[in-house]
Amino acid sequence: MTRPNSPKGLTPGVIGLIAVVGLIAAACGNDNVRGPDTPTDAGSATDSAATSTYPTTGGAEPTADPAGITLLTHDSFALSDETLAAFTSETGIEVTLLQAGDTGQMVSEAILTAGNPLGDVMFGVDNTFLARALNAELFEPYESPNLADVPDEFKLDLEHRVTPIDYGDVCVNYWTDALPADPPSALGDLTAPSFADQLVVQNPETSSPGLAFLLATIAGTDDWEQFWADLADNGVAVTAGWEDAYYGEFIAGGGDRSMVVSYASSPPAEVIFADPPVDTAPTEVLVDSCFRQIEFAGVLAGTDHPVEARALIDFMLTPTFQDDVPLNMFVFPVADSATLPQVFVDHAQTVEDPLFIDPADIEAHRDEWTDRWVEIVLG
Repeated sequence: MTRPNSPKGLTPGVIGLIAVVGLIAAACGNDNVRGPDTPTDAGSATDSAATSTYPTTGGAEPTADPAGITLLTHDSFALSDETLAAFTSETGIEVTLLQAGDTGQMVSEAILTAGNPLGDVMFGVDNTFLARALNAELFEPYESPNLADVPDEFKLDLEHRVTPIDYGDVCVNYWTDALPADPPSALGDLTAPSFADQLVVQNPETSSPGLAFLLATIAGTDDWEQFWADLADNGVAVTAGWEDAYYGEFIAGGGDRSMVVSYASSPPAEVIFADPPVDTAPTEVLVDSCFRQIEFAGVLAGTDHPVEARALIDFMLTPTFQDDVPLNMFVFPVADSATLPQVFVDHAQTVEDPLFIDPADIEAHRDEWTDRWVEIVLG
């Protein structure tokens, strides 16, 4: 997942060992992947032995000499230094980050090393790659007690091999003052002649938001292939990634296009990073175009530190972690107890009914859909 406005033996996809984030000084198809309408109690499998002995919400003291663990994640992972330091201070467990490219690269690296994992916990696999990761048996089941604070709509894996941590909605954003016509209210409006040469999207073969928007059009139009043919005729621009689109072709970066595929959290980011400061976001969101991405974390099968790994999963659902997510990764926390920053409350678009495709269907058809998209748009 590429973040909006954020500063997103091994193959080259692994960027490398970044740092010990828990600083010593600071510390001194898959049948069990649910769709949006699947009952959450169907097929539930809880590992009764998978209960962390490390408290992350208070209680007993941590062990005297706990192991350090490695968190495998994507390049867009970001937290305040104090957050993982708080985990280390509470449990004695130091966390090292290993960032492995974008979500697709990270999952591919994990599959290549399945059973002898690069880390102990993986964070950042989302529902567009979830079935691939589960089919490869990358995770061992663990049901965190803190899941009680998470709404059922985010719990897509009935076996609890992965735990939902955050979510974001990929949507068309538009620069309000630059639109050549009234704002679009539906996906079909984007093909209107009045919006010719105004939209920039990302290639779904190379971009997470690009793939999400392709999925939005598959879920949200009657004939997605014709929709894309019409967009191509209407002068849609295509870039390899989010930054090239948002800070290249889009007005935010000096381009001349008034609409871009980004996130529902991009308007508050525009307020936060505005220079000079602004009170009102210059962008708004086409809610009808929003596709939901849910990010998960899981204990990697084969880890030598399963108890410590489970403790980190627990911690990711505490207010300390959840409250730190929005202003660092520009996504929304999943826990009901999380507190959104005021800038999100004031400027982020609420998406009540996002578009969604079952992860198993995405995995079954991803290559077919992206190949067809290339034929229509780039062929």
